[in-house]
This record gives sequence, C-alpha cells and structure tokens, in this order.
Amino acid sequence: MNMDKSTHGDVGDGSMPVALPGFERIHRFWDSQNNIYSVKIKPGEYYVTNHGEMISTVLGSCVAACIRDKVKHIGGMNHFMLPISDKYSANEWKDTPVSLATRYGNVAMERLINAILACGASRHNLEIKLFGGGKVLDIDTNIGQMNIDFVQSFLHKEGHAIAASDVGGIWPRKINYYPTSGRVRVKRFYKTHNNTLIKREQMYIEELRSKPVSGEVDLF
Repeated sequence: MNMDKSTHGDVGDGSMPVALPGFERIHRFWDSQNNIYSVKIKPGEYYVTNHGEMISTVLGSCVAACIRDKVKHIGGMNHFMLPISDKYSANEWKDTPVSLATRYGNVAMERLINAILACGASRHNLEIKLFGGGKVLDIDTNIGQMNIDFVQSFLHKEGHAIAASDVGGIWPRKINYYPTSGRVRVKRFYKTHNNTLIKREQMYIEELRSKPVSGEVDLF
C-alpha cells in the first residue's frame, strides 16, 4: 500500500518529525521509495527515534544492533566496526552520536542502549535484533566474526535476549529498520562484489588504528 507524507506515522501534517535531543545533526530525508522519513547511518553512528521513521545502513564485516522498547516504541540502530576500545569511559555515553569512539562495539552498544533508556524506555521491555558480521575483507582476521562474538557476549552479560538475528556469511547486507513496529528488512548482496563497501571498511579500520579514539569527526 502506498502512503504519502501526510499518512505515515505520527507526523500528520507532512512535516519532518522533530529529532530527539542529541540527534539534531543527523541528516534525515523523505524516502520516496519507501514512503517514510529516513535516516542513513554510517560506521560510528547511531540514531534513536520515537516517531515513525526508518533507519537504514549497509553492513559488511560491521554489525548493527536494532534495539527498541516494544511497549513505548522508542528505538534505534547503531553501526560499529571493531569489538572493543579500552580507551572509553562508561560515563561518556552522552557524547555526540558521530565519533571515532562509537565505531567500537562496546562504546556503540552502551551509548545506544543508554540513549534509548534516557528517552523513557524500560530495560525489561527492550527488543534486540542483530545484523551483519560478514567475512567480506580479504584478510586473515575474521573481523565480522569478532564483532558477532563480542555483541553476543555483551548482551548475554547484560542479561538481554536476542529476538532475531541475521549474522555471518560472506555477503554484505542492507538493513532497513522500523523502530515503531520492530520490523526489519534485510537485503543480502549475494552476487554483488561491492568494492566501494570493502574499500570503505579498510579505510575506516586504518583510521581507527591511526587516530585517537576520543577524537570527534563530522561524517556529513
């Protein structure tokens, strides 16, 4: 069923939903293909909303967690590249959602969960879905599997169940997430050799190795 801007979610007048505090700088747009206001996140970004918006990303070896309060319909998605940074303080979760630090799994998971809780969500109502972690880089280290192992262990230690997942394999994925309903659409690129994605991941990994974790970067 096709919908125009005036019929979707809780934005009855067709205007863009008001971003939650801290997410005003994240670029949002009207996605005419999916008939919804949308946000595209890159490695090191996360986004939280309580409106009828879609959050999308493309994953190779990276992992994205889609997390929402299934009662209050507050939710978001992150996108991280490597499992753990030991140069991060848990008290820094209120920092910008665009940073080098949030390209690490432990930072990205804590900041996303804490941001959702700060918007009124309840920990016991969280629904968590995981995606990505493909072996797409031609290197000895399976970064994708490292990311999967980390996030599964992190959630287990925190007492969170995984409601659904599509992780591993050798293919990139495109993820469309609808936090209001919890629906996730996954497209696997079985036959597409995505050189752009692979080069981007290699570049970001080198950047993480060469720059301090605390440095903030503007990805827009």
